[in-house]
Amino acid sequence: MPQIGWLEIVSIIIISILILGPKEFPIALKKIGSFIGRIKNTLSNFQKEVSAVTEDIDLEEKVQKNNKIKKDLDKNG
Repeated sequence: MPQIGWLEIVSIIIISILILGPKEFPIALKKIGSFIGRIKNTLSNFQKEVSAVTEDIDLEEKVQKNNKIKKDLDKNG
């Protein structure tokens, strides 16, 4: 994956200021930051949900395994 260096970042900022103007540039940065924050929050919530589901599945598998062991002990014991 290509990396972005300082020269590229400065170039993007200068071009953005020239296109948007100095008055609109901070507003655009705020909107972009808000959008990125919402995306991070959504991805974090999704990751938490996936983790919760996998933990539930793991717990169900452990319960089934323990029940099987218990049945085997009851048969033999």
